Parts: sequence; structure tokens; C-alpha cells
Amino acid sequence: MKRTFLLLAACTSSFLLGAFVTNDDPKKPLTAGMVEVASKLFDLEFTAAERDSMLDNLNNARTNYEALRKIDLPNDIAPALYFNPLPAGFIMPTGPSSFKASSSGKVALPTNRDELAFYTVGQLGELIRTKQISSVELTKFFLNRLKTYDPKLHCVITLTEDLALSQAKRADDELKAGKYRGPLHGIPYGAKDLLAKKGYKTTWGATPYKDQTLDLDATVIQRLEKAGAVLCGKMTLGALAMGDVWYGGITRNPWSTTAGSSGSSAGSASSVSAGLLPFAIGTETLGSIVSPSTVCGTTGLRPTFGRVSRHGAMALSWSMDKIGPITRSVEDCALVFNAIYGPDGNDPTVMAAPFRYAPLTTLKGMRVGYVKKAFESNYPNRANDSLTLQTLRQLGAELVPFDLPTGVPPGRISFLLSVEAAASFDELTRSGRDDLLVRQGKGAWPNAFRSARFVPAVEYIQANRARTKLINEMAAQLKAAKIDVYVSPAYAGGNLTLTNLTGHPCVVLPNGFTKQNLPTSITFMGQLFEEGKVLAVAKAYQDATDWNKKHPVL
Repeated sequence: MKRTFLLLAACTSSFLLGAFVTNDDPKKPLTAGMVEVASKLFDLEFTAAERDSMLDNLNNARTNYEALRKIDLPNDIAPALYFNPLPAGFIMPTGPSSFKASSSGKVALPTNRDELAFYTVGQLGELIRTKQISSVELTKFFLNRLKTYDPKLHCVITLTEDLALSQAKRADDELKAGKYRGPLHGIPYGAKDLLAKKGYKTTWGATPYKDQTLDLDATVIQRLEKAGAVLCGKMTLGALAMGDVWYGGITRNPWSTTAGSSGSSAGSASSVSAGLLPFAIGTETLGSIVSPSTVCGTTGLRPTFGRVSRHGAMALSWSMDKIGPITRSVEDCALVFNAIYGPDGNDPTVMAAPFRYAPLTTLKGMRVGYVKKAFESNYPNRANDSLTLQTLRQLGAELVPFDLPTGVPPGRISFLLSVEAAASFDELTRSGRDDLLVRQGKGAWPNAFRSARFVPAVEYIQANRARTKLINEMAAQLKAAKIDVYVSPAYAGGNLTLTNLTGHPCVVLPNGFTKQNLPTSITFMGQLFEEGKVLAVAKAYQDATDWNKKHPVL
């Protein structure tokens, strides 16, 4: 079934409204009656003469749209307008990058090899560097865990076993020859299956694309290969990056396998939580790293917008998509991020800025903001979050009350995502193949894509202008508070939506459990391009707790 979307909402809504009898032939000229009905959807009023005057323009525009739809516009072609998260007067960080990891200490191969499942990237890297275990051995260990537990968790779309073993052998051969690529050398990992890998399917978790192959390697995968990492699998994502429902089922939460793992980086978080992989790559547009990391008890980094190239990644929202790691610890996030950030010449939104990271021995004298209204509100994780603030005080941080800007309600402009997503999957909607998606409810993508077509272009532009205002107001609030890092509840207070719109970086990490023994989380936020500071403060907190060291029993 091929669907025809006309210029005006009236062509599909007039019958329901009973305003007039519409002509079923979409090729016939638009009428003043159609304009009258459509204008009601947009909350606009025009006189009869004004409606009549529009008709030539509207019919000509429809002809232009029909011509436009004949142009092949695959998902990887971005609009000519690029989102820039920099507020007025913002000064980009300059100077060289620097990276200082914590000492791994003396790491020994455990007597019980199963314990390797929950070693950090840093610990596993030290075992490989000191040749206590080979990359091939470690890769086979994690491949076996993926095969064993995926039937329960449904977190893998494609196991890249042959590729993984060849990459692991290369890593071992290089190490024998004296070539060591760094802390990711020989470390197995998984990639959310919206990242392309040549020779393997890239399904986007969605039935219409379940046999799709893309003849390129995503930049993130290229950079991880250069760092010596070993790709073991393409991990599940909720179809087209929403939720945890994909064409093969629901990805499960290792802490409660009757429940989903949330999304959309569902398989990435589930696999790392269950000890099936040391780390995985996820993406976030509006919570897709924060949410599954919260549910699964993992640690995730959502970088600044414009930090990591999205070349070779499925586009959902060109102005909001971000790529980052999901790991067991904050420093693991730093290790992975250090390998993937920076311009590649393919994603024009990526900006050059240094990444400087070094662990902090104390938070004494550091001003750490906290979103006061959010922490004082009544929400489910308030008790655990209050203990997080208490721990930060004990570590010497000066907690500074901080309020998010209120001039632009983030929820009122978040429809930007749906509009861009509808454009990303325009052909899917018009062809009717959106009926193949598993989820078909009011809150699912098919309905969101269809509804977004009725957002006027003017309102989309106005929302982006309001977004600029929000970005500048956020910068002013941070400057007034004189803070580089602040903490926020993962969900309460509106911080998640706001900072996904402004492009600020976030580290999400576990901070306790519910009465049902399910993980909870807290988020550490920072200035644009200051991931190093956010990671350092978050690590100091994580080192003072042991929540990330607790693991589900499968």
C-alpha cells in the first residue's frame, strides 16, 4: 500500500471533521475548503479571500513536493543545516589533549575464569598486556557467554564470531611482535546495530531493514579497530532507536529477566550488565544511554553533541543524535571515549576540541552544582539520590544549588526530534512499510512519523529559535553558578530532555537499588566539551561506592 501525503492536513482530516466532501483523487487541485480545515489544525485563521489567494502557491508547492520525492535521499544524507550547540560568546577549549588512566595495580588472572565476566576494561587490558591471557582466549570466553545467555536476554542481533576471532588473532600477533595499541588492545566489545560494519547486516532493529547490509564501516568502529578492540556482536536496539522492542522480541534486563532493558541502547546495556561483554557502544537522542544504563545498572557516557562522528550510524535526529560507550565503570568510559572522539571529515557537526582526563584524588574545594528543585521534588529515587549528595559532601565537594533555565519549556520543543525522525524515514511512511514495525501503538514510531508531517515548517523553525534561546539561557545559568560539573536525578526535574536539546555531556552511573533489588542511577553533567571534568568527578564518586561492582545473577 502506497500512501499519499498532500500538502495540507485537510486532505486527510476533512472527512473526519465533516467540513466538506473531499475528492479522493490526490492529483486534483487543492481547494479553499481544504485550506480552511487545515488551518484549524495549525490554529490559524484566514479570510475567504486570503484562502483563495493561497491556492496557486499551495498547488505549485505540491508539485514541488512530488518532484522532491523522486530524488533518492537515503538515511545517510543529512540536511544542509547543521545544529550548533555553542551559546553566544562560548570559547572552545584549546590546547593539547591529555589522558592519564588510574593505575590498574597488580591484576592477576582469577582462579575461577567466570570472574573475568565482570572485570573492567582496564583490568582485562592489563591481563592482555602482561600476556596472562590472550585476546583469542578472552574473545572465545565472551563469545561463549553471548551464546549462552542471549537466548534469555535477546541482546544480540548478529554475532560477528569469525570477525572477532580474526581480530583477536591479529591483536595477539601484534603483541608478540612488540606492537601494543593501548588499553583497548584485544578487548572484546559490542556495537549497537545502527552502526555499519562491512560484511554484516545493519538492521536498525526494524523488520523493514532486517536484511540490510551497508558497504562501509562506521567511523566509531574504524577507530575502535585502530585501537585494537575486537567486535564480537551487533547488539539489539528498539526498532529505529525507540525502546527495547525489536523485530526479534524484547531485550531483557539481567536484573529481572521478565522485564525489558529499556532503550534504545537495549542490547548494549543488557550485555555489559550481564557480563557478556566488557563494553558496548550505544547512542542517545533523548535518553537512550541514560535509560538502559539506569535499568541495567551500567555506567554510560553521553558525550557533547559534536564530539563523536556519526558517519556510518543510522540517523534519527540530525540535531540530537550522539554516540557514546556503555561500560562497567567511569574510567572504562574514559578509555573508550579516548579512542572514538574527534573529527573524521565525514560528519560536519564534529568539532575539534581537546579531551583532557585525569583521576581526582579528592573533591575538596570543588564546586559541584545540584539541581535543587529536582532533588527537592517528590520522585521515586529521591532517597538514593540524597545519599549521593551526602557522599559528595563527604568527599569534600562544595555543593552549590543550581536551577535549570525556565524561559523555554524543553518539552514544548522536543517535537523537533519527531519531525527530523519523520524526515529520516519519509520513504518508510509514504510506502506503507511502517506497518511492518512490531510496535504500532499511539506512542510508537509509525504514528509519531505520520503525526509529525502535520507540524508546519514555520513552527519547526520557531522551535529551533527557541532552542537557541534555551542554549544561551543554560550557559548563563552555569556561568552564574560558577560550576563546571553538576548532578541531577536521572529523570526528575526535566534535565534529561533539556540537556539532550542543548547538547551537554552526561555520565550516568548506578547509585543504589530499589526495594525490588533493581538498580537506580544518578547523572553527572558538565560544560560543553568538558567530558574529562565530568568523568573525573563521577569517578571520584564511583570509587567511594561499590554499586557498579554489584552484578546480576543469571
